[in-house]
Amino acid sequence: MNVLIAGAGPTGLTLGIELARRGIAVRVIDKATEFFNGSRGDGLQPRTLEVFEDLGVLDDVLTQSLPIPLMKIFISGQPFGERRMADPVEPTPDIPYPNARMLGQSRTEKILRDKLASYGVSVELNTAITGFTQTTKDVTAELSTGETLTVDYLVGADGGKSLVRKHLGIAFEGTTDESIRTLLGDVAADGLDHEYGYWFASKDNPMAGIAMTPLSGGDQFQFGAPLDGDDADTSLEGLQALVDKYAGPGIAKLRDLTWSTVWRPNVRLAAKFRVGRVFIAGDAAHVHPPTGGQGLNTGVQDAYNLGWKLADGREEVLATYETERRTNAMRVLGISEDLLQKHVDGDESALERGENTRQLDVSYRDPSDTRPLVSGDRAPDAPIKDAKGNQVRLFELFRGPHETLLRFSPSTPSDHPHAVEITNPEAFAIYHAQPGDEILIRPDGYLA
Repeated sequence: MNVLIAGAGPTGLTLGIELARRGIAVRVIDKATEFFNGSRGDGLQPRTLEVFEDLGVLDDVLTQSLPIPLMKIFISGQPFGERRMADPVEPTPDIPYPNARMLGQSRTEKILRDKLASYGVSVELNTAITGFTQTTKDVTAELSTGETLTVDYLVGADGGKSLVRKHLGIAFEGTTDESIRTLLGDVAADGLDHEYGYWFASKDNPMAGIAMTPLSGGDQFQFGAPLDGDDADTSLEGLQALVDKYAGPGIAKLRDLTWSTVWRPNVRLAAKFRVGRVFIAGDAAHVHPPTGGQGLNTGVQDAYNLGWKLADGREEVLATYETERRTNAMRVLGISEDLLQKHVDGDESALERGENTRQLDVSYRDPSDTRPLVSGDRAPDAPIKDAKGNQVRLFELFRGPHETLLRFSPSTPSDHPHAVEITNPEAFAIYHAQPGDEILIRPDGYLA
């Protein structure tokens, strides 16, 4: 089997790793001439951290990232208190990484690229897909380099303006709100303590202000400020003028601008995630506002869901990708839209993040099944003892491109290559299991 992935962002890279570690021939191409250098999607949710543990990149992510910072609030130049988007939560045996982390997207991509390269696959820059045709047996793709190749499957992870989606004729349903415009960028700021985040606003409209969020790996902040006029100055001078407006002259001196853009609320969902042997994932399938930090994370989970299904190859398995992921994308878009509306309405709770943004509650269960843990739910972590009596975690045993059979003792012996005998009462409780139960865990960490 061979697969072509168009797009080398977090979604395409995750999918590339998923396929490469299963020994599947994969190429990852991107039309960009150089790798992106900016923060963009900088929030990594707890479920994404679990995915990254399975992929073998979590240690690098934790080392290079930051916890959600404490935000210092200034209103009309005066200190107004401190707050966090979410209070830190202690790990539990079933949820080892309960707190989101902050890591600029370009740094996340570098970690994933390095992992992909360890399997002998390098991203091919300056290589765009320009067209393709498909039959019931394969896909023939044309590249900007002049190459034509035939693959078993094509995956479009090529962003909101996806050529793959457009070529398939898939409707991208939703809206773009031109009335709301925000200037985003990465910049260093002398005068601000990099250990903290900042919110600067005026007392006549305290919910409309400028946010400065520290980025790891240096002294830069991610910058976000509303734009009033039609024109946007994305230069360092333009950013400085906005800081002076909201924080006050002399509060922060900006330097080393490395990335800036004008963002507009663009909320869209593809009508389909698949046509024949061609799939779409990530921003090509759903575009989110940044509120709630859901976009990058949802794309990573698209890839995590699709990778093992492509490797499996059975139609009944492949058919579940669109069903599971489109339903989830619709739900997550609703969360992001609700938070965006709170910002527009000036609701103070717009800065708060709850359980629904951590993506630990993502489930593919039958909605009519109300039992505490059923097929389609995330498989929790739990402490157990291995065959040698050593204390280990279930996530350590799940790690890798395989499914796992949990057998709750006493249970019938099994010849499954990844069968695990469970005797620990804590694991019984976490899985709501009874002696003799057997639970099959999918390769993407959900109950089969």
